[in-house]
Amino acid sequence: MTTFLFDGPETAPVAILLAHGAGASMDSPSMTATAKSLAATGFQVARFEFHYMAARRYGHRKPPPRAETVNPEYVKAIADLRTKGVTGPLIIGGKSMGGRVASMVADEMFAKGEISGLLCLGYPFHPPAKPEQLRTKHLANLKTPTLIFQGTRDEFGTQDEVATYALSDQIEIVWLEDGDHDLKPRKSVSGFSAAEHLKTLAEAVKAWTGRIVS
Repeated sequence: MTTFLFDGPETAPVAILLAHGAGASMDSPSMTATAKSLAATGFQVARFEFHYMAARRYGHRKPPPRAETVNPEYVKAIADLRTKGVTGPLIIGGKSMGGRVASMVADEMFAKGEISGLLCLGYPFHPPAKPEQLRTKHLANLKTPTLIFQGTRDEFGTQDEVATYALSDQIEIVWLEDGDHDLKPRKSVSGFSAAEHLKTLAEAVKAWTGRIVS
């Protein structure tokens, strides 16, 4: 059974399932702050870890596997969340690699009626300094309603780069000014704080789910 961290009301009309990025756990400061911001806006948020990350808690230092190899773990997490009593509309997604994995299982789950949408926080469009190694092929024909939040200085995909990609018309992208790969801005440069960006994120997710969840 997948282990979850929950935030927000159990009676929330929409739940969000989030996976972590390649190098940080589900209870990293970035993941925790994001989950709590979404919960404060009225969502029930569940976080989980892929096996390799969970193993690190017991001293087993494993490198991140290829993203597609953990697709079955994400599908299982969805099923396990349902057995926990989360039966209403569900948005899946995650931070960086977690969002990428969710994007690779989204259409299958959407076609089955298991999920209502996909939420990506800092999508890794390409590895840093390797813009030719795109991770976008499956995004061209994505059928799942998708919302991506990207910082304007994210080294995994800048605004100018992403503008040239062939992406599905189901994908909406919200750019957060001066945000890095964790969506954090430099307040002295942008005038925005990380908390302000997270509030913007949560409010945008609430408005978006209001449009896509019947």
